[in-house]
Amino acid sequence: MKIETSNLEIVAVRASQYPEDNKNEFLLCGRSNVGKSSFINSLLGRKNYAHTSSKPGKTQTLNFYLCNDTFYLVDVPGYGYASVSKEQQRKFGLMIEEYIKVRKQLKAVFLLIDFRHKPDQNDVLMYNYLKYYEIPTIIVATKYDKVKEKDKAKNEKALIETLNVQDEDKVVLFSAITKKGREEIYNILSNMVEVED
Repeated sequence: MKIETSNLEIVAVRASQYPEDNKNEFLLCGRSNVGKSSFINSLLGRKNYAHTSSKPGKTQTLNFYLCNDTFYLVDVPGYGYASVSKEQQRKFGLMIEEYIKVRKQLKAVFLLIDFRHKPDQNDVLMYNYLKYYEIPTIIVATKYDKVKEKDKAKNEKALIETLNVQDEDKVVLFSAITKKGREEIYNILSNMVEVED
């Protein structure tokens, strides 16, 4: 599968604003500055469609990207960014929580983790939260190209052990620069969309 067409269809902050066409949805979440915009741009094959910024914390809404007219990629605010006020962080948290708890169209979550660093407390909390709600989760280890060859196996082991990745969940090593892992993501999306159709 390749994403041939994509469009930012809906920007929402509450459930009443979500799409009503009942298409499959895949949530993208991760820490601020984990490379979420680069991940989206790589999947969509568009250079600056999702806004990449040197200033993390740019996404402040739920952004629904309609892909191939068949499913949505849903981008949410990054977590763990200190410059966003505590109150704003709380609002983001509630917005994401509402989506995860009420959204029947949610098929899986792509949880982005920076491969250069061991997952932190926020990453562990997010993964455990998704598992509590029994949501299929794909761990996407971003910035794979930025890790030295000799450290890759060690970093992957640390990621799997720190998150205590469940057997049913996949880990995809990903680089927006080299496109490593992109085909794997397409295959996952393809299989999940087809299962429902």
